[in-house]
Amino acid sequence: MKRNVDLREISDGRLYTAEDMVRADCHDCQGCSACCHGMGTSIILDPMDIWRLYRGTGMDFSELVSRGYVELGIADGMILPHLKMREESDACRFLDPAGRCSVHGYRPGICRMFPLGRYYEGGGFRYFLQVHECRKNNRSKIKIKKWLGIPNIKEYEGYIRDWHDFLGQCEKGLTELDEQNARTLRIYVLRIFFQDPYEGEEKDFYHEFRERLRETEEKLQLGR
Repeated sequence: MKRNVDLREISDGRLYTAEDMVRADCHDCQGCSACCHGMGTSIILDPMDIWRLYRGTGMDFSELVSRGYVELGIADGMILPHLKMREESDACRFLDPAGRCSVHGYRPGICRMFPLGRYYEGGGFRYFLQVHECRKNNRSKIKIKKWLGIPNIKEYEGYIRDWHDFLGQCEKGLTELDEQNARTLRIYVLRIFFQDPYEGEEKDFYHEFRERLRETEEKLQLGR
């Protein structure tokens, strides 16, 4: 989800790579779950997030939606899933009674980054530290790739760039479509990348995602 803000107002003014150290380590949160409350529809999920949740919970996309953990919304013109907050407490539905994340080992990418964000430029991205988001003081420095806890970080970052670029192509393509064809595009992308399950291990996910991406771009002639 794009944010139209001045980076200087929300960050420490620096951009980082996965190899850099950044003051983000809040020492296992120590009982704080503030960032798991009041997030509205902002925790947008990508295809790998859904794959991780399925691997960890056994719930496929349709069950995650039907059981109220995930819901659909419009972001940057496309129908995309996001984590759902509880109506009574405005907390993430994966938060347990003790205020701990019940899916921490397979939590979404946005959750893994917090309090970091991504700044896209020149066909890639770097990370920035959001200075007003995390309530924890005296955070320690940690290498970003360790903070993310994602194996094969280079492959993951390549996947994130590809997904971001693809959504940008879709958003641009929507401007050239009437409402019926725009709806067809949104539903097609939702089915191909989210509703149809991915099989196998992490390396299989990356391969299958890129095959779906290639076939979809050819079918829709995006970016041409």
